[in-house]
Amino acid sequence: MGIRERERKVYRPLRRAGLEVIPNAVPDGTVPFVVGYRSEDVAGGFSHRYDAPRLVDRLNEDWYGLAVSQGLFDHRREFLVQLPQGTRTHRAALEHLHGDRCAAPALWTRVRLLDRWDVMGRGAASAFLGVRAGHPGFAMMALDGGVYISASTGETGVGVIAVRRPDRSEHVLRHLERIASDDSPYVLREFKERTAAWLAGRPRTAATGRAVPSGPYGSGR
Repeated sequence: MGIRERERKVYRPLRRAGLEVIPNAVPDGTVPFVVGYRSEDVAGGFSHRYDAPRLVDRLNEDWYGLAVSQGLFDHRREFLVQLPQGTRTHRAALEHLHGDRCAAPALWTRVRLLDRWDVMGRGAASAFLGVRAGHPGFAMMALDGGVYISASTGETGVGVIAVRRPDRSEHVLRHLERIASDDSPYVLREFKERTAAWLAGRPRTAATGRAVPSGPYGSGR
């Protein structure tokens, strides 16, 4: 997909939701995926039923409060959000969650939160941060990797959680290591290769052999 098509189909809807995309500016060393975390990794979160009054407003208020308290934004209110490589929407990803090994995984993209924003309304309705207004589905992370925030829709409501330092979580690291060494045809090759490359690029301690955090900022992708 060309730059103009991506601008029209992906970036413009996000800008209308108050997220300005900053292309090719992801910090070097950013963990490519956050999977396998446990309850002890979770630092906060909230949930609301779909029938809650003022659902979108309450979701926006609580998301912003969680983001500020957990350090999602830098001094320019910039952070990372996972977006598809092409124009594959969140709805399409959910529909093909099982049995689809052809779609490329999402990539981190740097964004800036504008003064006027509506992440849980227009953002979710953009089809890249959810299914529709009040039904979000997204993954976000601080530029320094300090916190990961995930929103998902369930049968009765919306759940949002914050995971502290996912790149240092023993559970996340073990899960990523299993992915990198998995020879199953059901593991997407690009997912596996990117995970293995990130793990291999992390410096390791002499005592444990476990990777230690790399510097958060770099030239980006």
